Amino acid sequence: MKFFARFVTFALALCMVVGGVVSANAAKYEARIGHLESPLQPRNQGLEKVAKLVNERTGGEVEFKIFPSSQLGNQRQMNEGVQFGTIEGTVSPAAFLGGFNPAVSIMDIPFILPADRAKAQELRQGTFGKAVLKTFDSKGFKAIATWPNGRKNLTSNKPINTLADYKGQSFRVMDSKILIEQFAAIGASAIALPFGELYTALQNGVVDGEENPLDTIQRMKFYEVQKYLVLSEHGAMEDYILFNPAWWESLPANYQKIIVDTFMEVMPSVEQNKEQAQKDALAVIKKAGVKVSNLSDADRAEMRKLMYPRTKAAYLARAGATGQRLIKLYETEYAKIVK
Repeated sequence: MKFFARFVTFALALCMVVGGVVSANAAKYEARIGHLESPLQPRNQGLEKVAKLVNERTGGEVEFKIFPSSQLGNQRQMNEGVQFGTIEGTVSPAAFLGGFNPAVSIMDIPFILPADRAKAQELRQGTFGKAVLKTFDSKGFKAIATWPNGRKNLTSNKPINTLADYKGQSFRVMDSKILIEQFAAIGASAIALPFGELYTALQNGVVDGEENPLDTIQRMKFYEVQKYLVLSEHGAMEDYILFNPAWWESLPANYQKIIVDTFMEVMPSVEQNKEQAQKDALAVIKKAGVKVSNLSDADRAEMRKLMYPRTKAAYLARAGATGQRLIKLYETEYAKIVK
């Protein structure tokens, strides 16, 4: 009996010690971060790397739990969750944020970023990019960084080798006045259709073409029902790293800096992985027999000249004074970078 009592006492003491160790090692600040892409895609790979480094650099006190593939809801639900504090963070494409923060829709304007990746990064990390992040402060988000997530290209079942070829054609777009004006500027029409209906719409000729990054075109098999592809890279696909403001403010300042610095450190590898995914997708598309052409520098300049005024006006109609300030800042900085 005495042995049993001593055994129970020892067992309880051991549990207390183990429990204390677990408690001591538990993260003080936990954040669930949700996003849309699959575990194998560059965004998720980058987030997993950030999570590991942040945990190490904060001595285990900050832990990010990454939820890919819409596990925490669709993007609208995740954005709302971050605002309301039901989740701590999300990585959202700019295209899904216009309803929450109209100012960020400036990234929908075609050719908003220079073609040169280094110059694009200069604009992204400069005064303009920081100003875009700041516009989220009054919208219930703490935006800490921007990650590139590829660029859109154009496909069609009709030739699109010259600017004249676009006239009279119809293209599927997301429900965005900016994107509708983008095509109107070159004599084409734009039809807003749900993404899930796009393959059938292309197959049945409801629309002639569409715009998406190459890996999306390949993954969704749009190349099976499209004959032509132009490597236009006209549309920037930018991801915004968003946290719940209350959770963010609960962090010590040095941990906030570690997190921001780590996201920026990992960003180049995310872009590199995305670029490789584009190359791999292009190889599949070419092998399928799609006729691929490059947008010439002259046509790129002409398309930007035609599209920018109309898409800028559509943007300002929604973004108001904040948008006007961003446009002015953008135009000044862009002129310096691409000179």
